Amino acid sequence: MTAETVIGILIPFLGTSLGAAMVFILKKNISDNLQKKLTGFAAGVMVAASFWSLLQPALESSAAMGALSFIPAAVGFLVGVGFLLLLDEVTPHMHFNNQEEGPKSGLKRTTKLILAVTLHNIPEGMAVGVVYVGFLSGSAGISSAGAMALALGIAIQNFPEGAIVSMPLRAEGMDKGKTFLFGVLSGVVEPIAALITILAAGTVVPVMPYLLAFAAGAMMYVVEEELIPEMSEGKHSNWGTIAFSLGFVLMMILDVALG
Repeated sequence: MTAETVIGILIPFLGTSLGAAMVFILKKNISDNLQKKLTGFAAGVMVAASFWSLLQPALESSAAMGALSFIPAAVGFLVGVGFLLLLDEVTPHMHFNNQEEGPKSGLKRTTKLILAVTLHNIPEGMAVGVVYVGFLSGSAGISSAGAMALALGIAIQNFPEGAIVSMPLRAEGMDKGKTFLFGVLSGVVEPIAALITILAAGTVVPVMPYLLAFAAGAMMYVVEEELIPEMSEGKHSNWGTIAFSLGFVLMMILDVALG
């Protein structure tokens, strides 16, 4: 594994850590307006990354199937959505908008919130890992710059996600150092998921189109289930929509310009 790959899988984790560090700068609570902007921006980045960095390469790498080239992308996408749906059902967690909880358990509210972010970081880590496997193997037409574009895009959306998670913990009375630590730990699963995917490269390459689409489906589930409801409910929803558009365009520019 090259140094460039190691840097690529660590960049999203850095984004989460920097977001969590906002507890040292911001007040105890994030305003509703700012939270909708951050959530909308993250959603826009993830939607654009799902298409340009994952679904498009999946379709291109199965082009030899002719009129049936959509099958790997369609199957992988739906399985990715189903996988996250299953995890949501069996893992105790708190939804981002704090309106609804996952499965009942004896866990504290703060623990559920951390589990929610950790859960949703898994597909992002897999996405980075799959893209770097595609780059290293040359099997999906993914360039080094294209893989780095996805890593940067996920890091950008991880920044507001890290703040959105760490700030509520701080508001509940947790000290800044511990809040920052929990925010950082919630992002550790990303490089781990990416590394596992890369180490399994021999198994991954033959089903690359399916795995690219799987990561896209899982990421889109997070957007639909968590981010869009949070950015569109209540006041200031227009700011969430604007931020979504900006995040989408930024990720599109990164992927097209660097890919």
